[in-house]
Amino acid sequence: GSCLTSFPRGALGPATPAYEPFAAQADVRTAGEQAARQLGCTTGGGDEVLACLRRLSTDRLATAQLMQSFNRPAFGNGLLPVAPGRALAAGRFHRMPVVLGTNHDEMRMFVGLSLAAFPLRTEADYRARLADAFGPAAPAVEARYPAAHHASPALAWAAVLTDRSFTCTTLAAGRAIAAHAAGLPLYGYEFSDPDAPVLAGLPADPGFPYGAAHGFEMPFLFPSVPTERPPTDGQRALADRMAGYWTAFARTGDPNTSGTPDAPRWPALRPSSSHTPTVLSLAPGPGGIHPVDAYAAHACPFWDRLSSR
Repeated sequence: GSCLTSFPRGALGPATPAYEPFAAQADVRTAGEQAARQLGCTTGGGDEVLACLRRLSTDRLATAQLMQSFNRPAFGNGLLPVAPGRALAAGRFHRMPVVLGTNHDEMRMFVGLSLAAFPLRTEADYRARLADAFGPAAPAVEARYPAAHHASPALAWAAVLTDRSFTCTTLAAGRAIAAHAAGLPLYGYEFSDPDAPVLAGLPADPGFPYGAAHGFEMPFLFPSVPTERPPTDGQRALADRMAGYWTAFARTGDPNTSGTPDAPRWPALRPSSSHTPTVLSLAPGPGGIHPVDAYAAHACPFWDRLSSR
């Protein structure tokens, strides 16, 4: 995700806290101190507390609660003076070519992993999640994403979070970059293989298809990433094409310089006042690589209006 990616309250279960990707340094320090107290490392000064934490087993340290508490980069220091989202909005970033993008079904992985602890089986469950996350705006979100339009309430919830938390925030980051750096090489993509191999270690059947979930593009770019099954011939061809785009971009700043004459052209991402950025959809098969208006396809005008209330 981009530096604007965030999860609303209740995204992964009732009353789970909202998530932002970066935290103020003071907040990270406070969270670390609270975690040390919970783990019994409170004696002596900072060096002794640190030594105590280093003696603990990973079973005690690598818990979901602790990871969510302080496993975030901190801003408000010499390395990262301000939150990256604010830096983008203010034009405080290096001018260099950018590729940014998301997967078509980002949140299906996260929702699937959370269902064992927090089932989401009925429309009543779905409405409860919406109310927890969006409060008075929940009816508007349900009207835009009715459960009946999806194969299950869990898939409806995943679609809500994919659009709100990943796709639209990433496109917003692209708009911020374009607003301050006209003419900067800027390209957007959406990995869209609905049958991408499942990453090794994930539950084989979370109750719905993963589709193009979070991280499922990684084996297409890095074949050493393990999956539950080998790719098909069509997926290998897509992987070759993606590697060509990515390496051409790394070499020249333009993914269209791969030297492969039949490669579909990757259009520049040019967000404008009309908010119709074109990104390259990446899927196997004939016509699987083509430009799409991700802003419209993922209901970003709706989320923009909701966030401005």
